[in-house]
Formats: sequence, structure tokens, C-alpha cells
Amino acid sequence: MPFAPLQNDTFLRACWRQATDHTPVWLMRQAGRYLPEYVATRAKAGSFMGLATNTGYATEVTLQPLERYPLDAAILFSDILTVPDAMGLGLSFEAGEGPRFARPVRDEAAVAALEVPDMEKLRYVFDAVASIRKALNGRVPLIGFSGSPWTLACYMVEGAGSSDYRLVKSMLYGRPDLMHRVLAVNADSVAAYLNAQIDAGAQAVMIFDSWGGVLADGAFQEFSLAYTARVLAGLKRNGADGQPVPRIVFTKGGGLWLDAMRELDCQVLGVDWTVNLTAARKQIAEGTDGKAKALQGNIDPNVLFAPPDRIEAEVAKVLDAFGKPHADRSTQGPTHIFNLGHGISQFTPPEHVAALVQAVHAHSRAMRG
Repeated sequence: MPFAPLQNDTFLRACWRQATDHTPVWLMRQAGRYLPEYVATRAKAGSFMGLATNTGYATEVTLQPLERYPLDAAILFSDILTVPDAMGLGLSFEAGEGPRFARPVRDEAAVAALEVPDMEKLRYVFDAVASIRKALNGRVPLIGFSGSPWTLACYMVEGAGSSDYRLVKSMLYGRPDLMHRVLAVNADSVAAYLNAQIDAGAQAVMIFDSWGGVLADGAFQEFSLAYTARVLAGLKRNGADGQPVPRIVFTKGGGLWLDAMRELDCQVLGVDWTVNLTAARKQIAEGTDGKAKALQGNIDPNVLFAPPDRIEAEVAKVLDAFGKPHADRSTQGPTHIFNLGHGISQFTPPEHVAALVQAVHAHSRAMRG
């Protein structure tokens, strides 16, 4: 179906390192539990997966933050664990406990049985993408996403979230051959999954390497970065409307490896709050070798618990740390997409988010002044 023309392309321009009138802002987990309207919709759906698998509900909650705040992008409401669920691992969400797999992948037989799932099992995600894109009606671009191969492997082997990653790291160090097999299947699954989102209407795609930062130096490059690169190599370059689709990679705790990540075939690198944006700009956002990236991030999500005047001051610090944005519309140059350094907390006061978004737009316009 033909899509409505885009009215606000600020986010996409920044992804492509093009000059913008203000620094675009969106927030990881912007559709979620901190919004009372989300809580009400989830109650109607009956469960998290009831919400994620229902096209109408997924569309509704994706758009909820855009009704409140003048954000510059929407992100698909879904979960990073839909792919391993489609592999037959039996995903469930226990109240107060987070995600859990009934059949974790811990031995040779389980690893051997893994294969790229039939994407029809994830049709509910692609239907949601198409529905959201239509409902947005060109207001802002839509971001699709997936967990990284390594992050998915952590959940698949541990069976749930983990405090020490003992089981997945035991496989990594004790049977690296099995770990590589899991990661290869995951990488090919994620590429197919993101391509289907692109075909359905996603205008940018993001890979969340949420647990890359728990790896040792050397192990990160071998078991996380290499497989993120494999996903990127398999992605379609253009969307359902023929427009190019930028690729974003975010590694929580990945600040040590920005030089290595600069080599990735993506347009944007997301960084967490431990990264100095002034230094990161020099490292990855500047240069004429064709590998420079836009930077995304990186305010500490807990700043949102401070009073609005303190939020405004911290927003200014982040924007000032990146420095004067690229302004020449005839060339490419260093650009910044404002975001949190990780997902928004469920306890965040919604009015504090309004203060943050307003401060980003106002201060970034003044910087271009």
C-alpha cells in the first residue's frame, strides 16, 4: 500500500548525517509502563504477549507517547525475545519476574535443533509494523528493531534474565563451537526478521546489543560484534516505499569498543551514559573515510527522576558535550540523535519526559541559533 509522505524527517536526516533544524529525540522504551494509558491498555489485553501479539493494541501503545510528546520518531512496540519464542523455546512473562523460557538451550542436542524460524510465526509483528506505519500517517518515521544475536543467546541459554551470565559464559568458554552455532542461527534469524519489518514499512531498524558489555575484551569482538556485523550484511538497504533504511546499533556497556564498532556497516551508533560524547564524536562521528556514524544517546535514564529544572540542565550538558551540530545542508557531517543511555524506567513521572523533550528541542535550536 502507498504510505503517506513524511512530515517530520528530522530523525532520518540525522541518521544520514545531514543537517537538521533541531536535534531529534526519541526514547528507548518510550511506549511502556511509565504511561498510565499503557497500563490501561495492557490490562485490557490481559498480558504482555496479549498486547504484543494484537495488532490493534500494539498500534495503540506505539502511538501513545506521540500523543503526549512531540517526539521525532516512533518505535515498534514489541519485545526482543519474539525471535527465540518463534524458535519454539516457550516464552512467558511472569508478573514481577520478567521473561522466561520453558525450554532453554543448554546442551548439544538443543543447539543442534535450533534453526531460523518460519517468519510466518512472527506475522503479528509485521502486521503491527504495517498498521503503525499507516496510523502514523507520515507524522514521524517508524523504527523497527531486534535483539542482537549475542543478547538473544544470553536469554536462550540462561532461560531468563541473569545477574552473572554463568550459564551462557560457561558455554562460550567451555564449548565455543556450540556458542558459535547458536549465534550463527540467531544472526540469520535476526536478519530475516528485520528484513520482514523493513518490507512491512519500518523506516529504520535498530539492533539492541543489551548485554554486549558483559563480555571480556576479545570475547566481545568474537561473540557479539562479528555476529552483529553478519546481521547488518544481510539487511535490505531500501524500504517498502523505496527509501533507504538506516541501521542503528546500540551496545550497552560498549564504550570501550567504539573504534571497532566504527567499522560496522551501519549509519548510527547508540551509546550509554558512561560514554563521553565529546570524545565519541571525535572517535566515530567525524572523518571523511565513509565510516563516520551519527551518534545516538546518552542521558542517564535516572535523570528523569530529578525536578524539571535539573532535567533541563542535564539535557543541556549532553547536547553541549556533543557540541555544535553539523549545519551545512549541502554536505554530511557530525550529527546527534538525543536518547537515553538505556530504556526508560517504569517509575518515571510522565511530566518529566515532557520537560526532557521540550528541553532537547529548545536548547538544540538555540545551539544552531
